[in-house]
Amino acid sequence: MAAKQKFKKNDWVVYPTHGVGRVTGIEKQKIEDVSITLIVISFEQDRMTLRVPVTKAEEAGLRNLASKDEMKLALKTLKGRSRIRRTMWSRRAQEYEAKINSGSPVLIAEVVRDLHRNADQPEQSYSERQIYQSALERLSREFAAVESIDEEQATEKLEEILLAA
Repeated sequence: MAAKQKFKKNDWVVYPTHGVGRVTGIEKQKIEDVSITLIVISFEQDRMTLRVPVTKAEEAGLRNLASKDEMKLALKTLKGRSRIRRTMWSRRAQEYEAKINSGSPVLIAEVVRDLHRNADQPEQSYSERQIYQSALERLSREFAAVESIDEEQATEKLEEILLAA
């Protein structure tokens, strides 16, 4: 059974470990005697191009942007109470990285919510700030693409939601 082509040129897509990118084309390449069809994705923010075989796209977690409803759920997650478990930071950091790399806007929103600090809260460690920033950027990029706004506006809106929570 041939894989159904569900990504088209100019589509915004999410690759779990890299975030939001734009499909710049679908190309065929011949390697040895095997012809494969590749989805070419450009990640402007990282100045990177990724080629994913169509047959491996689903397995790799490549997906279309979140729907408006999925994004609403992620924003609702931001408004929730943060859940900081009292486990070792190294374990929590691994869990946060796994959530970010899942590509799920809701799981990424959980990381942003849990690591967000208001002015009256204790200072974060360097690694907490790094993970928070990574999660916030990832969520902002997808939110911006879903809402058709620029990334800076998206980040501001997400931070407003966090401060109001």
